[in-house]
Amino acid sequence: MVLVEQREIGRIGRSVSVVGLGTWQLGADWGAVDEDEALAVLGAAVDSGVTFLDTADVYGDGRSERLIGSFLRRLGPSRADGILVATKLGRRAPQHPEEFTLDNFRSWTDRSRANLGVDTLDLVQLHCPPTPVLSADSVYDALDVLVDEGRVAAYGVSVETCEEALTAITRPHVASVQIILNAFRRKPLERVLPAARAAGVGIVARVPLASGLLSGRYRRDTVFGADDHRAYNRHGESFDVGETFSGVRYEVGVEAAAEFAALVPDGTTPAQAALRWVVQQPGVTTVIPGARTRQQARANSEAAGLPELPRLTTKAIEEIYDRRIRALVHDRW
Repeated sequence: MVLVEQREIGRIGRSVSVVGLGTWQLGADWGAVDEDEALAVLGAAVDSGVTFLDTADVYGDGRSERLIGSFLRRLGPSRADGILVATKLGRRAPQHPEEFTLDNFRSWTDRSRANLGVDTLDLVQLHCPPTPVLSADSVYDALDVLVDEGRVAAYGVSVETCEEALTAITRPHVASVQIILNAFRRKPLERVLPAARAAGVGIVARVPLASGLLSGRYRRDTVFGADDHRAYNRHGESFDVGETFSGVRYEVGVEAAAEFAALVPDGTTPAQAALRWVVQQPGVTTVIPGARTRQQARANSEAAGLPELPRLTTKAIEEIYDRRIRALVHDRW
């Protein structure tokens, strides 16, 4: 197995690979991935040094969790014990604060435990809940009970906005904050990452390729399948629009991504450069690109070992953001 840089989630004292794997793609909403290929993606990622897998109970109505559970059983305890699996809860019910109760948490985590085939979940994250949930003492009290009962080892949050992240970081038992961070979504650099770093809270950077824009593979006329959120959620029809292309209008994003690709060093793909940009931001614990093929999984992991992007390149990336992107997204999230 390849060795990848490990970074610690300070509040729980566990280290994870600086490049992990997001598994939304293996569940649903990105086009079909059959079971054999999904297991091969997981295998390629772990063989490439990945020790952090991120999933959720709603990805394919549990399919992603079940695939990970099957994969870990095949892997065997000697290797599986070194992998931290983070799942999420809270999107299986109407998005009303009163749904976030201890009884529901028990029910949801019991389902995830069964899907993954484990007694204790390594890390469970509130899954972009309504904003008031993140300020409710009763919610954190309930999560503490889950830890006391052994259902979960630790908990964190996945959020949409920087203010939500900052609210969660103040809670003493929040281990991690998952937030969108990429070259087209820079706002977390200002306050969220420094606050998390000071508090020992892990930062899980999601949507690092802006739903694939930063791979440089898409054009204005690219067509996405009807079951792909990049087609059906482009204007926030099904969930927060910031989850799709980072909230950047597609046509603008394609043009900005072409400029980004032109800055990439020789021998590095645009996707790898985009991941390297995230990895080198102070305060990032792990970045979780998705992958639909084993080749993508391997290439993503290789970004962990690339040299830092030089200052001239990062300044040029910042200029693209300021000129094309900032006005569209910076004050929204």
